Amino acid sequence: MVKLDRLINVLGGYGARLVCAPRSRATELRAVALHDPGEELPGGDEVLLAVGLDRRGAADLLARTRAVVVVFRLDDLDADALERARQREVAVLLVDPAVSWGQLAGVVYGLVLEGRETEAGRGPTDLFALADALAESVGGPVTIEDHRSGVLAYSQRQESADQARLETILGRRVPEQIRRELVERGVFRHLAVSDEPLFVEPSGARRGRAVVAVRAGKALLGSIWVGTAAPLDAARKAALVQASRTAAAHLLRTRASADLERQVESDLVIGLVEGHSDVATAVSRLGFRGETFRVVAVQAHNRGEHDAAALLAFELATVGFGWSRPGRSALFANTVYTILPGDDGEQAREWVRSLAREMPSGVEVFAGIGGPAGPDGLVDSRREADESLAVHAAKPDGAAAVVYDESWHEILLRRLQHVAASGRAPERGPLARLRAHDREQGARLVATLRAWLEVQGDLGAAAARLEIHPNTVRNRMRKVAEVGALDLDDPDTRLALIIALAAEPQWIPHNRGGRGCAESTSLGTSASRMISGDEQE
Repeated sequence: MVKLDRLINVLGGYGARLVCAPRSRATELRAVALHDPGEELPGGDEVLLAVGLDRRGAADLLARTRAVVVVFRLDDLDADALERARQREVAVLLVDPAVSWGQLAGVVYGLVLEGRETEAGRGPTDLFALADALAESVGGPVTIEDHRSGVLAYSQRQESADQARLETILGRRVPEQIRRELVERGVFRHLAVSDEPLFVEPSGARRGRAVVAVRAGKALLGSIWVGTAAPLDAARKAALVQASRTAAAHLLRTRASADLERQVESDLVIGLVEGHSDVATAVSRLGFRGETFRVVAVQAHNRGEHDAAALLAFELATVGFGWSRPGRSALFANTVYTILPGDDGEQAREWVRSLAREMPSGVEVFAGIGGPAGPDGLVDSRREADESLAVHAAKPDGAAAVVYDESWHEILLRRLQHVAASGRAPERGPLARLRAHDREQGARLVATLRAWLEVQGDLGAAAARLEIHPNTVRNRMRKVAEVGALDLDDPDTRLALIIALAAEPQWIPHNRGGRGCAESTSLGTSASRMISGDEQE
């Protein structure tokens, strides 16, 4: 059962405008009716499609109807009609006249009567039947593609298909090289503005193609391609145009149904990763099998347009790659959360790579993969995914994602840094005294202490890291103990110092940041110190 708010949002994607909204958008819709002048107007809890009415008849219909929402295929309504709608508490949607009533009815019926649509069967089956029928009519192999050149369906008749078409079908999308060539030849520019079929001349080993846009109003939904050695004659061209209209109605129904399914799926996923749902019921409704899962957090950035990139990532995650997908996803703010079955971190990373490959060029994808967890532990895995995502976004290093199991130490340090930044780290104590001494004397006691701790007290290794003589390190460490009033032989003291230094935002582990805390001195000065072996602080 769909609510008024959902209907408004979905139809908004096809150019619909809400011009009157006196009712709560949470009102449930249970039925759809078409306007028929010879019948009594339908009653409550219904969507009324005002077929055949112009502006003059709109006011009279709104004065009599008891429907929750009335949909007109008009550019605007006069003030009298809108006033009558407000008086009778009828929501009014105006849809672009370029969208046909057949297409519009397909969307509305698919949304409101979701149960009936499911019983009738959804998915690519009808499009495959359409592709087969069209192939018989035009005498050539057919593929039906979405607006991103992904293959939705193809005809059984492919015996005359060339290698490029076979690669497209096997890969379920047009190969990137061929797509770039079609862009350069202006094919997609034609599809964006014209409903007329276009003949694409042969190129190399590739046969010719006839292509037509699949459109709902002004929105491009996809395209239909026919393999043909020469331009289609008038009869076959007419069959191709008619097939594009049939495909548009099907794609609209599929998109509307998928939109509703995404909402249900998102609600279930969010409930699991936030811990406020019946776990067993949610897992069952999502169709999961198994005992172990990982939560993946994904963000996509496109030159600052994070929202648009996030929506595309969510669409790809919920449509999947081909006609099946392993995980279930939700979009929360600008992050896509996906629950993947299994405990293999590398499989989860490969899922992220697959998602990133589907994104347009120029879009950066950052991802964090939480640790393995049972259904009751998905809240923890989501928290780990968030923290892993933060690590990846802060230090992208070419990897597809950061996996919690492999980067828990970096996550721990980020937690410590967060504690320090929030003012909960001690502001007084030995480190504060050492920093004050460094500022006043121009010394480097803190840097020396950090290097000494990193190499576990090895004077030679600390000296090499700082590019100074071991005796200089020994002298400085004696001063560290004196100024900081520290017992450096005490293991608890050393551990506390390591934690306090690691919590500093500017701290960089030696194995990730080159020389780590090396002295900022010239090579000549460093060399003279190593020779002399002494330094007074």
